Amino acid sequence: MTLESNKKTIEIIDYDDNLSEWVKKLNYEWLEKYFKLEKGDIISLSNPKKEIIDKGGYIFFVKIKNEKSENIIATASLLKKTDTIFELGKMAVTSKEQGNGIGKLLVKHCLDFAKNNSISTIILYSNTQLQSAIHLYKKIGFEEIPLEEGLYQRANIKMQLDLKNYSL
Repeated sequence: MTLESNKKTIEIIDYDDNLSEWVKKLNYEWLEKYFKLEKGDIISLSNPKKEIIDKGGYIFFVKIKNEKSENIIATASLLKKTDTIFELGKMAVTSKEQGNGIGKLLVKHCLDFAKNNSISTIILYSNTQLQSAIHLYKKIGFEEIPLEEGLYQRANIKMQLDLKNYSL
């Protein structure tokens, strides 16, 4: 997906080993700002190919290009739970680009990709402190479901979207 405006191009691209460090960099930025790094974060973000891609998941990046530069500004992952259930996670938008619709664009890309690849259900874990993210998820159609204990210390809400109820 590519969007152009004001002499800049925003493109969503698939995972590439050369970009793996961006998964860690972008996620560390927001985790250290709002929460703390957990052991699972350190493991999965240090080797996203092994921990996400090789386990059947997907990673996407948002790249912004203008006449002078090209930068990765956001990332999100679909982590495989079962053949038909994936977790939307490891999502981060660099702070200077927050509030510009990048997160919404990236979530919609992940959901469109999932629906087009026979994934039936998307779950996510979040924290109600992240009010704009929770608002976005609800607006898209995610519904709160019971949260199991122990997966993420920072998570106080679990949400689910049945993709048969999601239109592209």
